[in-house]
Amino acid sequence: MTRNIERRYVTSDVELRYTGGKTYIEGYAAVFNKRSDNLGGFVETVEPTAFNKTVQEADVRALYNHNANMVLGRSKAGTLELSLDSTGLHYRALAPDTSYARDLTVLLERGDVNQSSFAFFNINDKWDETEDSIPLRHLHEVGLVDVSPVTYPAYQDATSGVIREAAVAGLAKRCGLQVGDLCDVEAIRNAIRSGPNTSTTGPLTSTRDGLTQVEWATRELAKQVELEASFKLAK
Repeated sequence: MTRNIERRYVTSDVELRYTGGKTYIEGYAAVFNKRSDNLGGFVETVEPTAFNKTVQEADVRALYNHNANMVLGRSKAGTLELSLDSTGLHYRALAPDTSYARDLTVLLERGDVNQSSFAFFNINDKWDETEDSIPLRHLHEVGLVDVSPVTYPAYQDATSGVIREAAVAGLAKRCGLQVGDLCDVEAIRNAIRSGPNTSTTGPLTSTRDGLTQVEWATRELAKQVELEASFKLAK
């Protein structure tokens, strides 16, 4: 089973901190309860519960521009700290002494790079409708893959088609549909109203290989990230 990696972007500033001769890169990778722009027929919010489990269980990387070859920190190594507060998901990475990290600190100081993104896979979401009838997706629980200072935040830009397909995949599966069936706002609304097809959906809490759902999906998506990086290097 393959999970879709999704990416979301926030406009809160990325900052540098200098402590004891060390350089830290920090910012908010996600902000709670803030409605996104239109993502291709729906809007989305990140609920305060979204990261509660994953920040405890996942081995998250901090990357520059989501590039697996530009690692800025890693939670398992103790060089990336993740925390939750009333605003959202905060990250703090101890910048490595590498050429790309030094270049990034210059760009951050100049203000050329000042925004963040997070990559994730969905575990539990809920769909409903807003007052203006556009479908609204609530991310209640996700598996975190990486956090990233980024050059081009693109919440609603050219990647919106990819965002949309990944986002509606779970809704389509729950309703016994194909992603292509949810091709417009009306189709998404109808799927929300019809509810899940219980003959095609399993329990959200299922586990595999003796792992929790978060652990299992994190492992599978780490493989996918590595494959993406290998593919880029081979091009």
